[in-house]
Amino acid sequence: MVGGVVEGDPNVIIRRPAKIEEAQTGEITFLANMKYEEYAYTSKASALLVSKDFQPKRPINATLIRVDNVYDTVRFLLEQFGAQTPAAAKSGSVQELAFVADTAQVAEDVNIGHFATIGSATKIGKGSIIYDQVYIGDEVEIGENVIIHPGAKIYKGCKIGDRCIIHANAVIGADGFGFVPQEDGTFKKMPQVGIVILENDVEIGANTTIDRATMGSTLIKAGAKLDNLVMIAHNVVVGENTAIAAQTGIAGSAKIGDNCLVGGQVGVAGHLSIANGVKIQAQSGIGKNIKKEGSAWYGSPAIDYNKFLRSQVVFQQLPALLSRVKQLEKQIKELSKEK
Repeated sequence: MVGGVVEGDPNVIIRRPAKIEEAQTGEITFLANMKYEEYAYTSKASALLVSKDFQPKRPINATLIRVDNVYDTVRFLLEQFGAQTPAAAKSGSVQELAFVADTAQVAEDVNIGHFATIGSATKIGKGSIIYDQVYIGDEVEIGENVIIHPGAKIYKGCKIGDRCIIHANAVIGADGFGFVPQEDGTFKKMPQVGIVILENDVEIGANTTIDRATMGSTLIKAGAKLDNLVMIAHNVVVGENTAIAAQTGIAGSAKIGDNCLVGGQVGVAGHLSIANGVKIQAQSGIGKNIKKEGSAWYGSPAIDYNKFLRSQVVFQQLPALLSRVKQLEKQIKELSKEK
């Protein structure tokens, strides 16, 4: 199944996956990060996934399965165990307490849970699962094999591609934060008439919010992954296969390139552009365009990653440097007096 090489008993029965430090008989676990190597020698697991070049320092009781890429093999096996996408009770079931508008076009095998609402002229593709208490507004387009978890909200007109996953209480298509200051100090709301588009294979974490565009679309491109509690403002573009960790905020009209990695609690100012392949360390603040592809950034305001690390070393030495400066100043004064 995984293209691996077996070392040990090939007839062990595997019932479920487990973490290496907790695995018991009948369970399969894995060793990808060598800081957990010690558990390989004490684990009660029946099978252990390891890389093909792993060399044990001591005997291991579990049957080894050597593979090219341990993490990707784990991902594949979890799919087989169904841990991430529990199926609804019956294919093509619409629960009694769900509401589906007469003009909605829902494929025959779509599952719709209790208290879910499907708006007028909305389209839902085949194989999709809509869990309990999901709200899908009017004129929404949802592709095939989409999973929308309980309590998620998708506002009018938004478009969701194939194989997307939207986790609990995410909000797709709320108004962008747009207000026009008035002479008397009040604000008037700028109408937000655009939409949100999620391309294919996008995953949106729980309680993440993606605002609809003022005009046009807020765009999350194919393969992008957004963690829980991420805030994407109006007219933002997030590139293909970019991953954004929790509590990050992207301000309006910013453009994030393809294959970027953005750590947790990062802030990106509005109307900025970030090149492809950029890596941004957690809690960094981005206040200017990043034009160099593949570069790494750290700090607030963010600077080159390696420069930041060197600066941190200097920062930690500041008390000692200050003491030396004061000592040198004292010596200079004493020398001046002698002259």
